[in-house]
Amino acid sequence: MQLSAFQDGFSAALLGHAEHAPWLSALESQPGFAVYRNTVLKGCIDALQASYPTVCQLVGEDWFRAAAAVYARTQPPVDGLLMDYGAGFADFLAGFAPAAELPYLPAVARLDRGWTECHLAADATAVDRNWLAQQAPDTLPLVQLRPHPAARWAWCEEHPAYALWQSHREGLPPTEPLDWTGDGALLTRPHAPVTWRPLSRAGVAFLDACAQGQTLEAAATSALAAEPTADFAALMGTLLDAGALIPTDSHQFTPRPRSP
Repeated sequence: MQLSAFQDGFSAALLGHAEHAPWLSALESQPGFAVYRNTVLKGCIDALQASYPTVCQLVGEDWFRAAAAVYARTQPPVDGLLMDYGAGFADFLAGFAPAAELPYLPAVARLDRGWTECHLAADATAVDRNWLAQQAPDTLPLVQLRPHPAARWAWCEEHPAYALWQSHREGLPPTEPLDWTGDGALLTRPHAPVTWRPLSRAGVAFLDACAQGQTLEAAATSALAAEPTADFAALMGTLLDAGALIPTDSHQFTPRPRSP
């Protein structure tokens, strides 16, 4: 038997959905295997709960851990380091029947995931207002900026996902009544901690355009097409203050060290 086949079979057995094979049956019959299986499953559930704290607060710990167990059995980790585990949890919730009555839950989960990605992303030096002021006016429209490697942004069309996420993350009292309209979010890490703020449609469109390699002029056009009444100067100030942008010639990314 090849080592890869053994490893795949062992991993599947740990999560309780291995194909029947004599060697696997013998393995699963060992007294300590069930204990080990439960330990691995608990580790996956604990990792998901740590990565999706807002979702857990919204649904309650018992509901969350039951859903996380279902996810862990179908999406086993591919890395022994579980800090980055659960990238597909939001998509899982979108198709998870018990979550159907909470249609905003996947969008909130994506913000939780965005926080993790922002925290683990590479470091880079962001441009600021001083950098912008030093650019020649005649060439500024042709400048290309791109999102900082730690920047994460999202727009939820139907639900106030960011308002829900922010209130739980910051321990704010619930707003009554909550304005049940779509909203956007920007997560960045200009220094050590992850920070967040609301983001308009124009801001989301601008960052999308920058991510596609568009010039500043073209990205501004995309932003104003998405939100014609947007104050573009104020938007740029928000993005610069958030440390959300870097020049396209910035290649000096420093990977963030991961805790053991």
